[in-house]
Amino acid sequence: MKLIPTRSKLSLLFLTISLVIAAFLISPALPQTRERTVKPSRAEADVKVAEVIKTDVDLITVDALVLQKNTARVIGGLTQADFLISEDGNSQTITHFSQDSLPLSVLLLIDRGGCLDPFGDVVRAAARDAVLRLKPSDEVAMMTYHDRVELRQEFTRDRRALDTALQYVPPHDEHANHCLNIAFDEAANYMMNASNPNGRRVIILITGVTRNWDCRNGPSNKAAIHSVFESGSVVCGIIPKTPEQAAENGAMRWATRFGRLGGVSYLDIQKLADDTGGEIMHDRPEELDRSFVTLITHLRTRYSLSFVSTNKARDGKVRKLKIEVADGVEKSRGKLVVKARKSYVAPKS
Repeated sequence: MKLIPTRSKLSLLFLTISLVIAAFLISPALPQTRERTVKPSRAEADVKVAEVIKTDVDLITVDALVLQKNTARVIGGLTQADFLISEDGNSQTITHFSQDSLPLSVLLLIDRGGCLDPFGDVVRAAARDAVLRLKPSDEVAMMTYHDRVELRQEFTRDRRALDTALQYVPPHDEHANHCLNIAFDEAANYMMNASNPNGRRVIILITGVTRNWDCRNGPSNKAAIHSVFESGSVVCGIIPKTPEQAAENGAMRWATRFGRLGGVSYLDIQKLADDTGGEIMHDRPEELDRSFVTLITHLRTRYSLSFVSTNKARDGKVRKLKIEVADGVEKSRGKLVVKARKSYVAPKS
């Protein structure tokens, strides 16, 4: 374990104190209604889209990744009978089941603010290689964010268009903030308006900071998280791990803890990933190609489970979900971990 030099410790302490003071000066986030200008994604007639489910509009589809607890090895070959779903404690009947048959709608969300740039040439190359591993029926879009969010590439299956977008990511602005509440709200709303309605939705964040306070003039983190739940998106993260990134992220973790004591709210990416059934990958920039491959492999091998809720109230409320493997599965497979979203927003009349 390397010891941090005394000067670095003092710098980190000063940064933490400065961030705490700044937190108390930030005006609270205000819920806002923005006019949506998103256009539907263009249909590409030359691509044969995977078979999709067409049924009751109240059908709830949940992605589940099953891993062996001790080895983190992906477990395939499970059947519909191997899973149990409950909603608010009430057992539900699985009506549709598949693995890697539904197309993906992947939204890359790239951080361009803060002290450090998480999207250098090595990370850019890893992202480009990862996109090439997707199926032709999968669509990808790209957004960048700091104080505001910009749509850099609408959903497309054209890998050349996405490659061009990745080549021309806007410059990093160290004077700008990491406005996670605004970024996730915009990403979720774009996902609902523009992605394939029959696809599995994934937001992949590329950043060095996993927590931040709500930026003013944006929605609260609770409103942004509600939008993510409503969109049905799985949230994943790619974190380029360096000593400088660890120092900045560590300072933000301590600052948000202190800020919480004063009532300053913040958004935590790790918790959001856990709640939506996603994953956060931390690794050195030169190793992120492997992390991206692992993430894409996990997305491709997730199970899709669908049910129609026994609760017929169309109230738009958040309902708790629990997805687990049936009794007996672990006897032959060993101790298993199921990653899936923990709640969803019910349809609203």
